[in-house]
Amino acid sequence: MTQVSKRYVDAWSAIVDLLVANEVDTCFGLPADDLELLRALDAAGLDLVPCRDQRNAMYMATGYALQSGRLAVCALGKGPAVTHAATGLLEARESCAPVLVLAAGAPERRRGSGGFQELDQVAVTVPLVRWAHRVGHPDRVVPATVTALTRAMGPPPGPVYLEIPDDVRTAEILVTGPRPTLPEPLVLESVPVTPGPALAAIRASRRPVVLVGGGMRHRNDDGVVERFAERLGAALFTTASGRGAVDEHHPLFCGAAGLYAAAPARELWSSCDLVVSLAGRLEETVVEGGTPWPSVPVVQVNVDPGGLSAEFSGPRVLGDARHAVLGWSRALDDDRTTEVWVNEIAVARKAMSLDVEAELAHAATLPEIRIAELLAALDATASEPRVLVQENGLQDMWSYGFPFRVGGGSIVPSEQTPLGFGAAAAIGVKRAAPDHEVTAFIGDGAFLAARADIAVTAPAYGGVLYVVLCNGGYGWLDAQRSRLGLDAERHPFVRSGAPPPVVDGPDIHCRVLRDKATLTNEILAARRFCAQGGTAVLMVPVAPGDILPSLRDAEVVPQ
Repeated sequence: MTQVSKRYVDAWSAIVDLLVANEVDTCFGLPADDLELLRALDAAGLDLVPCRDQRNAMYMATGYALQSGRLAVCALGKGPAVTHAATGLLEARESCAPVLVLAAGAPERRRGSGGFQELDQVAVTVPLVRWAHRVGHPDRVVPATVTALTRAMGPPPGPVYLEIPDDVRTAEILVTGPRPTLPEPLVLESVPVTPGPALAAIRASRRPVVLVGGGMRHRNDDGVVERFAERLGAALFTTASGRGAVDEHHPLFCGAAGLYAAAPARELWSSCDLVVSLAGRLEETVVEGGTPWPSVPVVQVNVDPGGLSAEFSGPRVLGDARHAVLGWSRALDDDRTTEVWVNEIAVARKAMSLDVEAELAHAATLPEIRIAELLAALDATASEPRVLVQENGLQDMWSYGFPFRVGGGSIVPSEQTPLGFGAAAAIGVKRAAPDHEVTAFIGDGAFLAARADIAVTAPAYGGVLYVVLCNGGYGWLDAQRSRLGLDAERHPFVRSGAPPPVVDGPDIHCRVLRDKATLTNEILAARRFCAQGGTAVLMVPVAPGDILPSLRDAEVVPQ
């Protein structure tokens, strides 16, 4: 048999060939000075979404990966380029986003000499990724890339870091034998669940709650979670990152849990007798915000051992949550008696709807645009399919509240909540879902963090509507300053005045919205501009006290 061989002019050409073979079509980033990677991308017909800030490049790649469920690629230089991207690496890890980071590195032959931008980049990145590796020889380029792709896609998925030193990067790469391929996934849709403590607890419950985490994103085909909740007769909640994984119009859906839950939903939560946590981490805002966590058993299922908390009593299951709910649904009795609990869920949902109506009625009596009104107008003008990309600031957290905003896709930062994530990630989300209407609901601090990249990507990678809540800076910090009675002049976390400037250009449509009467028409005009490929920015001045009711109820901000 003749042995197959292929010769590449440099390492980037070999790596890009593997990316193409694995259906990668886009790279985000700010490459190193050499730019040979750009030449390889161009030759293969792959796009590079250009960035001005390495953090934003990582956020874009993370948004792309979360929205598509596919591998995203981010290209970096070396030294300070890697340390600058570290926050984005942290966010990708916490979001379990499959991102391959390709970085330059000081040449092997000069290691330890104090060369230009020399840094032990693997040591920097190891705590922030699933796997980090520096390729020490041209023969290792292809095997290392295949390993990186495998580790990134998981399970569990997450970012990986691959460093190509300058002298390896420029070397000719010879590949002999067939091209290595990624592992073939084993589908176990029909495997029954073995009887055990988890199934016994689920069968015994009469007032259950199902809590859906971000790990169910792209794992809820055919609504298996909703069907499980129906069979169980359970109230259906999500973590913040789990929003968008289930149908938010479902009659059992009650919104996000914990800090973001409305008062009627908290009452449900406090009276449940079991929590079934699917593919989520039971982090602080879920278990400590608002109503205290009930002292009931918690059934946890997660494919990642690190996602199984030892802080709660109840069975823990290591495995795919999709397979678990399929098996549990089949194993449940047909004559379960949860009618009383289901009725209580319906009453709570009705109460939440009435609370929203009251909030909107109150807002209508005030002269300025209120955030509840803004969200209602965004929902009323939205088309399907759609995605809302969010930050986690004091006032943009209105979009976390149910039913102030219901339905559509959702991309939020992890519990790390880095400033500017949503503003930049929206560009990656739009690249992953060009047929979706993508709206970024962000604060002015986040907008400023991503403004340069919003401007540079607008001509070729536009289509995003930015709704910017303008309170003059960092509202959450200012609220905490006020709570402690600190002087605003000495600690100016916010400054009132004009909204932040926008980079002008024919590809950017910018308006400042102050008039309620024109709100809907302004949003419609912005959506039309985005539908033509442009980027629209709507600046909305907001009052400091305009805060999601559940945050006020939790007493985390001044009353």
